[in-house]
Amino acid sequence: MNGAAAKIRVRGLRKAFGAKRVLDGVDLDVPEGTSTVVIGGSGSGKSVLLKCILGLIEPDAGSIEIDGRDVLRLPRGERAALRRQIGMLFQNGALFDSLPVWHNVAFGLLAQGRVNRAEARTRAVEMLAQVGLPATAAELWPAELSGGMQKRVGLARAIAAQPAVLFFDEPTTGLDPIMGAVIDGLIVDCVKRLGGTAVAITHDMASARRIADRVAMLHSGRIIWSGTPEALMASGNPYVDQFTHGRRDGPIRMELRG
Repeated sequence: MNGAAAKIRVRGLRKAFGAKRVLDGVDLDVPEGTSTVVIGGSGSGKSVLLKCILGLIEPDAGSIEIDGRDVLRLPRGERAALRRQIGMLFQNGALFDSLPVWHNVAFGLLAQGRVNRAEARTRAVEMLAQVGLPATAAELWPAELSGGMQKRVGLARAIAAQPAVLFFDEPTTGLDPIMGAVIDGLIVDCVKRLGGTAVAITHDMASARRIADRVAMLHSGRIIWSGTPEALMASGNPYVDQFTHGRRDGPIRMELRG
């Protein structure tokens, strides 16, 4: 990728839950100003990897560097400050049912004391416009939103603080193919507008190809392939080819039988 330095650098990341080893030495580079999509089957460890980078789960071993700083070894205050530079779109929206849309969007800004309520509502309306929602949506409640609208509100919240790094957890889950393409397009637009660095996890191949500058496949706790989205569907790697083409037979099935 154009020689960009790594914004996020993961080395030797390991995480087990009891006897089950989920991550077994993950190495991953995410170049600054690019979008990397991590693909893999259910239970492959994609969500655990994301939560480790976010600091929601403590890994057993390895390092996670953001801007050259190992976040696992930073003092608590510095780690919290670094996390404030990160925006997150959760798989199921994770909106607060008891708060109107505008408060959901500006929740982080209000919680950090960066804006007052009037400023927060104004910022929320601006963010909603960036994801294609009208100002009237600001006063709605999450229960009044369709699945696609909830994803848009979640994206507006993710970008509200103008983060340097964005994470997307299965951004098209639960959406029809057209709305999935719309959300992917908004993600690409928002990342470019911010000039940020993005990491997404998904099992949706169409979504991966739309979002990614780079794709990496996680299998058996490790990254087994990485490359461009153009190379994804003809990688030459039997594990990747089986997964991307949804083939019933192949090495992944054989391992599951064993």
